[in-house]
Amino acid sequence: MEITGKNVFVTGSTRGIGLAIAHQFASLGANVVLNGRSAISQELLDEFANYDVKVIAISGDVSDNADAKRMVDEAIAKLGSVDILINNAGITNDKLMLKMTEEDFERVLKINLTGAFNMTQSVLKPMTKARQGAIINLSSVVGLTGNIGQANYAASKAGLIGLTKSVAREVAARGIRVNAIAPGFIESDMTDAIPEKMRDAMVGQIPMKRIGKAEEVAQVASFLAQQEYITGQVIAIDGGMTMQ
Repeated sequence: MEITGKNVFVTGSTRGIGLAIAHQFASLGANVVLNGRSAISQELLDEFANYDVKVIAISGDVSDNADAKRMVDEAIAKLGSVDILINNAGITNDKLMLKMTEEDFERVLKINLTGAFNMTQSVLKPMTKARQGAIINLSSVVGLTGNIGQANYAASKAGLIGLTKSVAREVAARGIRVNAIAPGFIESDMTDAIPEKMRDAMVGQIPMKRIGKAEEVAQVASFLAQQEYITGQVIAIDGGMTMQ
């Protein structure tokens, strides 16, 4: 798919990986929908002023099915279509299994997994009609390996992989591709706050001996959006942490 002139909806794109993905697509000539649960500031929109594309803000809750549909309908009304969907919105709520409540578990799944389901279902009908589209789900290496204290997060990210592969099979004949990205240890506000000794220990587990960058994840997202013969795949961006 040629990205220039296409319309990309990036959920959870006010910071971190989601924001990097939005910048990556805008730099390639795509119109972008910035999204978050809260109102999006003019300051954030101004970051995109140098790109010769349309950038609009649509706030809402991806975990609410009706709100997800409302956001997609609004994007189509303003831009004409949603050609590429990036399901990036997600949260963590880490606790050991014995201390995790049902609410702790369900809240993470509701946003990370059900949110992706809601947004995907909302874009599929117009994509099917257009007989083209790309959907990219942001999973995690934790969804591949599990992690202590993250049973809820790992379950949601593993679920995204199953969702990716199932939907990819359903819509491949309609010209729609569905893939997943599984980032590893990526630079963020959260990783910056990790004590140096713990950070060094984590880097020591990475064969490439460094933390990844959000921009590197964004480059893979745009690659997957452009490739017409890749679907149902999970690409790990982790410096070799999960290689087999």
